[in-house]
Amino acid sequence: MHQSFDTDSGNQHIYVLYGLGGAGKTQIALKFIEQSSFSDVFFVDTSKVETIETGLKSIAISKSAGDSAQDALRWLQSNHSKWLVFFDNADDPKINLNDFLPKCNHGNIIITTRNPDLRNYGAHTPVSDMEEADSITLLLRRANKKSSEENLKLARGIVKELYYLPLAIIQAGAFISKSEDLGGYLALYHSNRARLLSEKAAQSHDDYAQTVFTTWQISFNHLSHLAATLLQLCSFLHYTGISEDMFCTASKYDFPSWLPPREELQEPLEFLSHFVEPTGEWNSLKFLDITNEIKAYSLISFDAKTKLFSIHPLVHAWSRSTLPDEEPLQSCMSSVLGMCITEIPDDEIELASVQLIPHIALLEYGNPDRVADFRKAFWQIYYYAGKFKDAQAITEQVLKKSKFLLGDDHANTLLVMGNLARTYSELGEFQKAMKLEVLVLEKRTKVLGEDHPDTLHAMGNLATTYHKLGKLQKAKKLEVLVLEKHGNIRGEDHPNTLLAMSNLASTYFDLGEFQKAKKLEVLVLEKRTKVLGEEHPDTLLAMNNLAPTYSKLGEVQKAMELQVQVLEKRTKLLGEDHPNTIVLLHILI
Repeated sequence: MHQSFDTDSGNQHIYVLYGLGGAGKTQIALKFIEQSSFSDVFFVDTSKVETIETGLKSIAISKSAGDSAQDALRWLQSNHSKWLVFFDNADDPKINLNDFLPKCNHGNIIITTRNPDLRNYGAHTPVSDMEEADSITLLLRRANKKSSEENLKLARGIVKELYYLPLAIIQAGAFISKSEDLGGYLALYHSNRARLLSEKAAQSHDDYAQTVFTTWQISFNHLSHLAATLLQLCSFLHYTGISEDMFCTASKYDFPSWLPPREELQEPLEFLSHFVEPTGEWNSLKFLDITNEIKAYSLISFDAKTKLFSIHPLVHAWSRSTLPDEEPLQSCMSSVLGMCITEIPDDEIELASVQLIPHIALLEYGNPDRVADFRKAFWQIYYYAGKFKDAQAITEQVLKKSKFLLGDDHANTLLVMGNLARTYSELGEFQKAMKLEVLVLEKRTKVLGEDHPDTLHAMGNLATTYHKLGKLQKAKKLEVLVLEKHGNIRGEDHPNTLLAMSNLASTYFDLGEFQKAKKLEVLVLEKRTKVLGEEHPDTLLAMNNLAPTYSKLGEVQKAMELQVQVLEKRTKLLGEDHPNTIVLLHILI
């Protein structure tokens, strides 16, 4: 700020401090003014048109220039002294601040606002959370506590829990000063967060009239019903990684027979309908309008590079804590997420699972009588994200319910049974998996016949389990049959045919038939690269499968090059902590 105002550009200097309420914008501006030397400093409360006009009238009267806002603007425009006007709390996006700025090439203006759009007026800085060291210093000073080793340790835990938000730290310090119990604050905070962040101490250290929660409530009260609902729905998701695409994909929900029907989804359908054209097309502009409305109060942020929204963790907690009844919105968001997952193509589900697992993990089911049952969809996310214990717990619940409602031989029951078997297999419980898969294959063959896609799917799953149990000849026999049937029915380029080819190649490898394995694996890699691209998870899997075959055949350099490529691409797509990334890293080490 000093650098910006000290520059002699021959133009008016305007500086905008923007960010979430309670982040310390006003305090920064006041500190800057205190350290500077302006000929005149004028303070204007910019929260309403009426207060702006009153502030400007005060300037005119104090300078004997008249008694109206226009008189003040004329005085500022004609006076070339080093004056500064501080437009504080310019938060209402409906107010056109340009109507109240002096139109001249001199003078200095500071604007504080929650509305990021106002940064277009001049130089600007976002004001967010404090550095940890400054946060600790502020807390101990406001709590009247010494900087002892023990107090520093306790303070560090408190400011971390408050996400380094200045106003929250000040409130915490004021409470601790009164209670004199620094060590007991966190326990109280965990059980009384809403109350502690809503109460202002009787003996305040500053002139800020609002508490953390009340300052956001004021902003929230200005939102339209639709914008308020979207913000509240997002409070049931993780506070980062929220995308428009989640809602857009959910709007395409096609009501499959094995998932909740239309009559169980009235609330999510009604919410999504606000962003859907009569033709069924998603209206991105309408969604942008609503998110821009929330962004105008800094209650949500948007990363233009990743196209993802995020919410400050304390705003996220506040938004949920202010709900008089969580269940309807919780049910609605659970259904929107389930509808979204259902419409994700099979070849994109692994990558999507990495993006959605934080939301699924946070989202509770609430009252089972009021929440549409999308647990079969949630199973996919847990499974492909490598959270197999969670996947098992969900699938066992679903299987029990499906048997009770539909019977042991129903297609849905067999589908869930197959999913549970796959989950058991990933957990190393191969005998449990085999028992279920034999049963599924028998029932599907009897009802659907040998050539039905569901039967072939069951056959392939059982072959994979035979392989894991070391029953390689049994696995090979089934896999040759599956590959032959898929090739005849769907053609060599079909994803199911390529999967069958990959599975058979893996069995050839473990049987020591490396040339046969290589022939199939090279073909799978070529076709997947051509159709899906080099960075698709299925292409990376094909690369990863071919590498050890090259190694066994003495082509070590080719093997190493493939594994390094896979590690780099998987880390980029899935992250360092995904099970598939970790396994490959250990192989390379």
